[in-house]
Amino acid sequence: MNNNFAFNLKHLRLEKGLTQEQLGKLINKDYSTIGKWENGTRSPIMEDVIKLSNILDVDIKDLINKDYEIDNSPKFDELDILFSKNKDILTDEDKEYMRFIIEKRKREIDKQLGEDNNE
Repeated sequence: MNNNFAFNLKHLRLEKGLTQEQLGKLINKDYSTIGKWENGTRSPIMEDVIKLSNILDVDIKDLINKDYEIDNSPKFDELDILFSKNKDILTDEDKEYMRFIIEKRKREIDKQLGEDNNE
């Protein structure tokens, strides 16, 4: 699996509001297996990838290859307000860059707080 798979799996699982334990039960795997997939230390067999794509309601190619870190970053109302107030000086590229930085920092903070191990 490529590097996107691990991030995509966690991103899509959280988007669906599932814990690692809940997702594991849906595909008959232990939560620690889901954690290893999300950390990139292990890769699932194709049968499990198919199950994951069905549960997460995403195409297999997208689950494996798509860069959800950029393509599906959540939109923040506060940012939209900021962007609209500064629409004359911020380009779309500026806005996407700001969203990217905020999402990256959020992931770093989650990691520091140890939430990666608890989800």
